[in-house]
Amino acid sequence: MHSRTAAMAILVVLGTLAAPPAARAADREQQQIMAELRMLQEHQARLHQMLLNLTDTLTVLATRLDEQGTATRKGFADQKLLIDNITETTRILRERADDTNVRLANVAQELQSLRQTVAAMPAPSPVPINPDDPGAVAPAGPPAGESVLPPNISPAEWFQRVMGDYASGSYDLAIAGFETLIRAFPTAPQADDAQLLIGNSLFNQGEFRPALAAYQKVITTYPDGDQVPTAHFKVGLTYENLQDLDGARKAYEVVVEKYPTSLEAHTLARNRLDALNRKR
Repeated sequence: MHSRTAAMAILVVLGTLAAPPAARAADREQQQIMAELRMLQEHQARLHQMLLNLTDTLTVLATRLDEQGTATRKGFADQKLLIDNITETTRILRERADDTNVRLANVAQELQSLRQTVAAMPAPSPVPINPDDPGAVAPAGPPAGESVLPPNISPAEWFQRVMGDYASGSYDLAIAGFETLIRAFPTAPQADDAQLLIGNSLFNQGEFRPALAAYQKVITTYPDGDQVPTAHFKVGLTYENLQDLDGARKAYEVVVEKYPTSLEAHTLARNRLDALNRKR
């Protein structure tokens, strides 16, 4: 009995001695778990901060890319505007150059026509002067509005006199002189030249409607004359000044189709057609 009691006491003592190490082991395990949890929490916090920093960086990059894209698009737009302006300026300069070339060719054609006319004219007969009148002088040219030619004067001589008024820009005097020549000598070789120069005088004064009628009269009255191609071309120029581009185009096409070997068709009318097509 005594021995049984002693054994039980020993067991109690052993159980008492064995209990604290198990508790201490469990406590250490719990502490280790808590430490690992704290480490995981700290690691998660660092990852979250890194994500926030990365998000901020991406936002900044996206903003910069948008700004660069906007600047690039603006640069392209500015360059396109500059190119468009240069293209338009080039087109305008080309049209002006074409107009200048047409005017120069037109002036050259008129000068050539004048030279041929002058070269074909006979020398003017001397005007009789009264020897008893020392102050008498020969008349210089036809007076304004004169409708009757002086006696003993040829169409060529009268044409030469009136050309002086035309060349000096006295267009009203020139118109009156050319009309006088046409009335006095309607079938003279100079008649169609005079009618064309009436149109030129009106055109140079900006009277485009009367000029158009004068040029058309060259075509209808002198259909076999050598001034008909020029008259058609001048009709085109007059229509352009009247802002009738369809009428101008038709007149130029007549020159090119009916008179392909003329100066007007070879150079002037073709250039004007090209210019009208560019405007179109």
